[in-house]
Amino acid sequence: MTLDTAAAETAQPALLDADELAARIASGHRITEAEALAVLATPDFATLPLVGAAGTLRRQHFGNTVKVNYLVNLKSGLCPEDCTYCSQRLGSKAEILKYTWLKPDEAVAQAGYGIAGGASRVCMVASGKGPTDRDVDRVATMVEQLKGEHPQVEVCACLGILKDGQAARLKDAGADAYNHNLNTSESLYPEICTSHSYQDRVDTVQQAQSAGLSSCSGLIVGLGETPEQLVEAVFALRELGSESIPVNFLMPFDGTPMEGTWLLTPLACLRILALVRLACPDKELRIAGGREMHLRSLQSTALEVANSIFLGDYLTSEGQGAAKDLDMIADAGFVVLGQEASSPADVARRLREAAHAAAAHEEQAPAGGCASGCGTGCGPSASADAPGCGSAAAGCGPSAAREPVLRRRGAGTQQGPNA
Repeated sequence: MTLDTAAAETAQPALLDADELAARIASGHRITEAEALAVLATPDFATLPLVGAAGTLRRQHFGNTVKVNYLVNLKSGLCPEDCTYCSQRLGSKAEILKYTWLKPDEAVAQAGYGIAGGASRVCMVASGKGPTDRDVDRVATMVEQLKGEHPQVEVCACLGILKDGQAARLKDAGADAYNHNLNTSESLYPEICTSHSYQDRVDTVQQAQSAGLSSCSGLIVGLGETPEQLVEAVFALRELGSESIPVNFLMPFDGTPMEGTWLLTPLACLRILALVRLACPDKELRIAGGREMHLRSLQSTALEVANSIFLGDYLTSEGQGAAKDLDMIADAGFVVLGQEASSPADVARRLREAAHAAAAHEEQAPAGGCASGCGTGCGPSASADAPGCGSAAAGCGPSAAREPVLRRRGAGTQQGPNA
């Protein structure tokens, strides 16, 4: 060996033994900061073996099941907060759907679409800093009605920062969980939001836990965080005891400060998911918003470490069609949690048939526009040729090709959801 070769080998960090690390974690070891940074530093060529190693923990705790979740956006846009990543933020020029509270019947009907696609949890979300007591009563009514019609379904509320007693009111109404993401590390938080603090978020998760609600708290990655800050955020979720961890991949909406921010690759996304699994081996890990545009063809590979997904659309953007999601689950050899006896492919086929029937019915019905508006004046009285009603320039019509693709169907519109 020459001196040059020895120096080169010395300069190269030792490759992480992912199998050995996963085996130690399975025996009770808690991943350290140095090990977590090594996971994130895994080279591309070793990322799929890393996923395989972390996947042994996923299989140990969750078998080959995938939990399907469904979002209902109860109130969209018009938020007074300044979160830089959010299309609903104060001052956002993103041409999203904007509407006030759905009526309980409409909210429950929207939830039914996801339940028909195999969702065992419905997440009921409303924009804003946090709810008033009247808002909480409104959502409690929705929860009670949804539980009355679908008692087997878990309900997760996501209403922002809670005040004293509000979590208990939701629990009494039948809610099972409360979602409030930490989003990123405490050290980065002041750079992405100034209208509330990181500690406000921690306090809300702890209030939900104290009321007996299952805590759902996760991340948005791709905000410009360093590897150290990402590890900081993941470890904070571990210490907080989050039982369900959604990992969102930044969707850089036009009209927000994060517009044009593309910092992730599919393999980097897999490494992040593997880290969360290794840090929190027995927790529900959900691939959430932005998975379609960032994981792309590796979405099914991500299910080797993640055991949960959102079905169909997100709050203000369209996701992969629900039937395609279910085909993906089936193709990767997984089954839907709660429907283990049914093939996800069969559920997908039934959804496609229902969607075709609904489309035929809509073709015979009079055009209704976007019902509640998409920020461009698109409503029932708007001309079909007006911007915002099928116009590519508006961003909410079917020919709009931007990423993220803005949601133009489902809750707050007269069009059937992408489910």
